[in-house]
Amino acid sequence: QVQLVESGGGLVQPGGSLTLSCAASGFSVSSSEMRWYRQAPGKGRDFLGYITQYNDTRYLSSLEGRFTISRDNAQNTVYLQMNNLKPEDTAVYYCRRGVWGEFGQGTQVTVSS
Repeated sequence: QVQLVESGGGLVQPGGSLTLSCAASGFSVSSSEMRWYRQAPGKGRDFLGYITQYNDTRYLSSLEGRFTISRDNAQNTVYLQMNNLKPEDTAVYYCRRGVWGEFGQGTQVTVSS
């Protein structure tokens, strides 16, 4: 059974950093494209970026290099490192296997002073 569990969210001040985790089970992240999304209050779910099974990464250009996606194959986990966080980054963050996979339950990130 495929399952994704996001964690690592919380409250952070503007300019701070957080690293989110997406622990996978039922498949190997090493052989999958893994994607990150977020959904701000009252808005749709936005694509942020992905990492391929070949370690290629792509990001939403408006993130301006603040976010980095990585993977630990031994832990079967994908990460989203977020730096220089802004209040507009406040959202629920989700990971997903490929374009058609299910989302995890999400983890809340709140950027506020």
